[in-house]
Amino acid sequence: MSDTDTVVSTAAAAVDFLPLQGTDYIEFYVGNAKQAAHFYKTAFGFRSLAYSGPETGVKEKASYAVQQNKLTFVFTTPIKNCAEIEAHLGKHGDGVRMLALRVHDAADAWEQTTRRGGRSYLKPVKMQDEQGEVVMSGIHTYGDTIHLFIERNNYNGAFLPGYKKWESVYNPPSAGLLYVDHCVGNVGWNQMNKWVRFYEAVMGFRNILSFDDKDISTEYSALMSKVMSNGNGFVKFPINEPAEGKKKSQVEEYLDFYNGEGVQHIALATHNIIETVSDLQRRGVEFLKIPASYYDTVLDRVGSIDEDLRPLKELGILIDRDEEGYLLQIFSKPVEDRPTLFFEIIQRKGARSFGKGNFKALFEALEREQEARGNL
Repeated sequence: MSDTDTVVSTAAAAVDFLPLQGTDYIEFYVGNAKQAAHFYKTAFGFRSLAYSGPETGVKEKASYAVQQNKLTFVFTTPIKNCAEIEAHLGKHGDGVRMLALRVHDAADAWEQTTRRGGRSYLKPVKMQDEQGEVVMSGIHTYGDTIHLFIERNNYNGAFLPGYKKWESVYNPPSAGLLYVDHCVGNVGWNQMNKWVRFYEAVMGFRNILSFDDKDISTEYSALMSKVMSNGNGFVKFPINEPAEGKKKSQVEEYLDFYNGEGVQHIALATHNIIETVSDLQRRGVEFLKIPASYYDTVLDRVGSIDEDLRPLKELGILIDRDEEGYLLQIFSKPVEDRPTLFFEIIQRKGARSFGKGNFKALFEALEREQEARGNL
């Protein structure tokens, strides 16, 4: 596809032509996959799942898959003569390359999306081993990010063909992280509507929420965001774009240091955010600091909640409410030396929104970090 502006109108899609079963896995291209996997096990409570590399017949790269409940992360590093990964690392540093989505029919998913204007990354391919078969296909999205379609109805192996079960003595306890709630992408100036149209026309998503620079702004910076969701709501991709402000916004900082568009943060769900965040802090995960004054009036805004406010204040957990209920959320500091990828921990108590009431406090906290780095 030469230009996503040319894709067909969403009016042509009266049914969900791309039924998604959720996020299958997220793959990161990193400089040292063995160390990255160890970090996510230690800091976030993942466990060893599967390995692919020279010992499994793959000579050019090594991949370590880790798992926690319904979350699967894969860390891949080049070993020798792996131009695609080396180029990605040279341009972006460590970051998300693949957002793999589970489907019933990967060949049909590829056919449906490419017919509607999606640019093919991988034609449908069948991978087999003694545990069965997996069909995989994929298309390009913003920046160098890829959407893979994974069909694993007939596979019983640890992860994918080409991987072996990763047996490891060291498997720390779970931190209570459950699944991907949403995954946020940062795109360039005046590019958000282009990618909104891409998700609508190519993947059959709909825009369920929009925030402009009046909703997401501080004294110094602003951004705009639109939340895209698939038909059953299992997959949500908010898209951020910078907006004019007195100083550089968090999205501009990301684009500068990532050298282009890409995944800004991944929101991970939990059933008990107080326990999860307390555990993550003990493991060394660092979170943004929220001023204590935020908690002086937060209950006036959100009303009654089940949790005691004191531990939420001590941990820096934010609270917001919509017509369906409320949510609790907190954001990590970047997990790379470049100020790029970070994580959100979220617990939903009925709310389906994304914390609009917390935007000002959150972005002021982000600006303090930017200022400390000299990038505001």
